[in-house]
Amino acid sequence: MRDLPKDATARAIELINDHGLVAWLYTDTVWYVQDPKGPHVDRESKTVGFGPEVASDYSSYLAEAAKIVGVSDDLEAVAECEKAVQAELGEHVSAARSQPYYLDVTHPAANKGSVVDFLAAVYLTPQSTIATIGDMPNDVLMFKKSGMSIAMGNASKEVQAEANFVSHSNEEEGFAHAMQQLVLNRRG
Repeated sequence: MRDLPKDATARAIELINDHGLVAWLYTDTVWYVQDPKGPHVDRESKTVGFGPEVASDYSSYLAEAAKIVGVSDDLEAVAECEKAVQAELGEHVSAARSQPYYLDVTHPAANKGSVVDFLAAVYLTPQSTIATIGDMPNDVLMFKKSGMSIAMGNASKEVQAEANFVSHSNEEEGFAHAMQQLVLNRRG
């Protein structure tokens, strides 16, 4: 994992707070929250398989931050915060929503687009031969680097517009449809 620049981390947290979101801070080994009963903490604990540490102040951890997450059920505020972080800190961080209620702020090289670069290098294959599929704004970075990009039908119109193809929704087995119709049946 690559740590965020300390100054960018501090400013990202300020922007997250200014937009009414709650900030979480991840290091390589620990997840910090200020309120263990805050929005989506229980969900995240189940997802990552461990609970957070409580810290009333993140200043001691800024130099070792691997990821900052802005959290809110005000989805418009999350989207606006994403734009603000990208506009102000875009040269120093990668900022994209991984869920409608999560804004992930990471090192500029720690995003799904970088995964496409990595896979192409490791498997000695051109990026143009890699297919990607996703449904969230953080998937757009990999869409831009792959030869074929597929948005799920449940993705927002903005995410769909960034993809080469749109499949069915996840409730309609969109992944299976995309693999069968767009990837496996593709010729040339």
